[in-house]
Amino acid sequence: MSSTRDIDSLIEMMARLPGLGPRSARRAVLHLIAKREMKLMPLADMMQTVAATARECATCGNVGTTEICDICASPKRANGMLCVVESVSDLWAMERGGAFKGRYHVLGGTLSALDQIGPEQLRIPQMIRRIEAEGIEEVILALAATVDGQTTAHYIADQIEGRVRLTSLAQGVPIGGELDYLDDGTISAALSARKDI
Repeated sequence: MSSTRDIDSLIEMMARLPGLGPRSARRAVLHLIAKREMKLMPLADMMQTVAATARECATCGNVGTTEICDICASPKRANGMLCVVESVSDLWAMERGGAFKGRYHVLGGTLSALDQIGPEQLRIPQMIRRIEAEGIEEVILALAATVDGQTTAHYIADQIEGRVRLTSLAQGVPIGGELDYLDDGTISAALSARKDI
């Protein structure tokens, strides 16, 4: 039995996280072990807490600790605008920019024939129900400028055509770009210059 088996397992688990490879994970784990009382123990406690309390918002798909997230619960955000994003990280990127004051809808991915992801695997039917139930007047498609993102945008446009004003993010979002990697100014510029589809 190796004396570092548990540590090696932790490094392997950390290396599977986005943005971390084996070397970065090893550095992080060794740093946490060296600062066990100040960093490792509080991190382990917080991870247990989040594992027990984190949940998906029943309305939009955001992540928080309540059944309905703060954005969906805020009457100030009920302005008839719905921004459709692929993931929670995209929603958080939009919020970081502070330019959008409406509500969101997280699809949970994009349509992909290759991966056999259809509309029912995403939150598209829930989005259509929200448009009707919440009196949405404008849907902003803030999807990645990838083949799957654009396929998803076209599918949504076909489903809601004629019901609401449909716009998409404009300048500032590069082809192949993902919202989570853009800076706040780029997101604000793209949101301000959105265009009809």
